Amino acid sequence: MTGGTTGPPPTSEEEPWPVRTVARKIADWISRLGTVWVEGQVTQLSVRPGTQTAFITLRDPAADVSVTVTCPSTLIRNQPTPLTDGMRIVVHARPTFFLNRGTLSLRADEIRAVGIGELLARIERLRRLLAAEGMFDPARKRRPPFLPRTVGLITGRASAAERDVLANARARWPAVRFRVENVATQGGLAVQQMIEALSALDRDAEVDVIVIARGGGSVEDLLPFSDEALCRAVSSCRTPVVSAIGHEPDSPLLDHVADVRCSTPTDAGKRVVPDVGEEARRVTQLRDRARRALHGWVDRERRLLDSLRSRPVLADPLRPLDRHAEAVRLLVERARRAVLTDLSGRHTALHSTKARLTTLGPAATLTRGYAVVQLLDLGDHDGDGSHGDAPSVLRSVDQVTDGTRLRVRLVDGALHAVVSGDPERAAPVSGGSGGEAGV
Repeated sequence: MTGGTTGPPPTSEEEPWPVRTVARKIADWISRLGTVWVEGQVTQLSVRPGTQTAFITLRDPAADVSVTVTCPSTLIRNQPTPLTDGMRIVVHARPTFFLNRGTLSLRADEIRAVGIGELLARIERLRRLLAAEGMFDPARKRRPPFLPRTVGLITGRASAAERDVLANARARWPAVRFRVENVATQGGLAVQQMIEALSALDRDAEVDVIVIARGGGSVEDLLPFSDEALCRAVSSCRTPVVSAIGHEPDSPLLDHVADVRCSTPTDAGKRVVPDVGEEARRVTQLRDRARRALHGWVDRERRLLDSLRSRPVLADPLRPLDRHAEAVRLLVERARRAVLTDLSGRHTALHSTKARLTTLGPAATLTRGYAVVQLLDLGDHDGDGSHGDAPSVLRSVDQVTDGTRLRVRLVDGALHAVVSGDPERAAPVSGGSGGEAGV
């Protein structure tokens, strides 16, 4: 009991509800919703001839959610614009739960097609939302590799866009490899298939760049490329994405979110790979530049070596040695002359000293007729002064007496004499001879 209202009896393991009860209660709850306006994208339309009921599968463009819509066949046939797959519509319907099948559907009594103006306004609102989130920021965009190992291509099966991308890329770089994912590029299934293909290519480690290509179309045809779910999937993709949708006037939101925008699929084929001929010419030019630079460097170094070799120290390495040897020889000669000059001077001085000594010595005096008289020691029996002390020179007559033995030394020898008589003292020197003693 809650709020004065008796609720349904609780269920338990012992007292479960039967299926019919559950289905009836679900139907009761759904019927309470009443009528609602629902917007979605037509993904499947079935109007069989002779039947009163038409079936439409209505899909949410931003999520993988769909619901079945039933309506009178006349409602479909009386539409001013025929309904087609991928078309955006707004339906006025009542949710209905079928007990027998356990399915939910919407019973529509009015269908309105979403006009081009309304679609463009919604795209513009989504554009401002994504721009505010920074998805269009150039700083987030990545540069595709110069030469990708494998190019992932998302496009329609056997489409002109696929042929343009493959033909132009292989014409520029014949060895390029592609992994092609064929998907629906318009209609209700296009967004989901492109997201699945994008996820598969992003997981492939060999795919270095992903191209999403379509060959143009009307605004309605290009609506999947402005879908919010696809734009967010491209923004979160780790592999660089190239957008090649339609022609130059066409600009879906995918062009702003992608890392690189190409105006056409042909342009995408030219931009994902380099031109082998152009690269070969560039390599040739670089090789020529490298060759010229190397030759210039070699010539410059050769001139430097020639300049170094022309210097005297390298042109004639022995010349400095000869010059130093000549300097050593001159120094040796100067030293020898200095030594000889010094020796000659000393020799001359020695001879001069010797001459002076000779002139002043007793031998020179003896040569002029003088004699040296020496007193002999009484112990010197031989009279040669070999015993006892050396004889002393007789300096005065007072040193001798009669019988004193003397030794007279002459220039050529010596003789002995004995004093006889008393010595006589000489008179004062005044022109006469001195005293004499007999010998």
